[in-house]
Amino acid sequence: MDAFKSGQYINQGYYKSFQPNFINRNWILNNMEVIQLLSKADRHLGRLDMYSEYVNIDLFIRMHIAKEATQSSKIEGTQTNMEEAFLKKEEIAYEKRDDWEEVQNYISAMNEAVKLLHRLPFSSRLIKQTHNILLQGVRGEHKLPGEYRSSQNWIGGASISDAVFIPPFHGSINELISDLEFFANDEINPLPDLIKIAIIHYQFETIHPFLDGNGRVGRLLITIYLVSKGILKQPILYLSDFFEKNRVLYYDNLMRTRTHNDINQWLKFFLTGVIETAQKGVTTFDGILQLQKTLEEKLKTLGNRSSDARKVVDYLYTQPIIEISKVEELIEKSSVTGYKLLADLERLNIIKEISGAQRNKLFVFKDYIDLFNRE
Repeated sequence: MDAFKSGQYINQGYYKSFQPNFINRNWILNNMEVIQLLSKADRHLGRLDMYSEYVNIDLFIRMHIAKEATQSSKIEGTQTNMEEAFLKKEEIAYEKRDDWEEVQNYISAMNEAVKLLHRLPFSSRLIKQTHNILLQGVRGEHKLPGEYRSSQNWIGGASISDAVFIPPFHGSINELISDLEFFANDEINPLPDLIKIAIIHYQFETIHPFLDGNGRVGRLLITIYLVSKGILKQPILYLSDFFEKNRVLYYDNLMRTRTHNDINQWLKFFLTGVIETAQKGVTTFDGILQLQKTLEEKLKTLGNRSSDARKVVDYLYTQPIIEISKVEELIEKSSVTGYKLLADLERLNIIKEISGAQRNKLFVFKDYIDLFNRE
């Protein structure tokens, strides 16, 4: 890694674009700090993935994806929070609906990308399809969803003349992405997968192949790659929260890799993110198991209504905001019975009313959402 050369600036007339070197080549991992962090990251990732074996991950996966969607979009300036991500569009304040739709698209893009892995490798086609979903019907929908850019873009600055960074000329995008694709799927290259995805993320953000949505796609690809390689059985590790909390370092380390050929610093930052995020994931799952145990004791106090209450609580693990019509549907009983059940759950501090409305009240599974909102 010490011999890494990031690329060179190419004169394009009145500006210079950065042309990254190809990454599909032999790499030598020789930095002991990186190797130690890699070993630690592998251990913590293994502990996190272990929960896929004995926790019903499908029950909680929507919360993980919603957390990732809100945090990844937050880096781009979107302000939707976790609770709002689970509301219907008409329940969102008009001025926040654009933000809400971007988060919904991110959730859809992640879900669809995981499904596509059953029939597509980690590839340019997968990247384009994911991008297409991400930009449907939102800001950026006119910026070639699902297509690589055919013009120059830039990062930072009001115009290209005062840009912080100018990605490569659009004519070289296809060969750069092709190189990235070969590198991602090269089974002969012995480089560890966590190192590979760190390099892939750096290279993708450097190429910046789309007119819009590059950051969100690049962060989404981290999880998709780990699932595609079988490192994670389910998409339960998301680094956007770490990147958002360390936003300045995130951009500085990416930029330093380009300007100082310092890939080791980027790798250390990335692996630190994997470690911290995996540790938080384990803590969250432990919290979920403890919450389940506590709730089971509370539900037992409801006697013959406990069976209906469990149906509602199981639903709340997948969708932590509920209204009376959904309760009626779940328990297949009248609204009177449904309201009584909601009152019971509220009395037991399992749910909390959040709408303040007289009719069509909304209730949130607050303790559960709080597990994902913890710092």
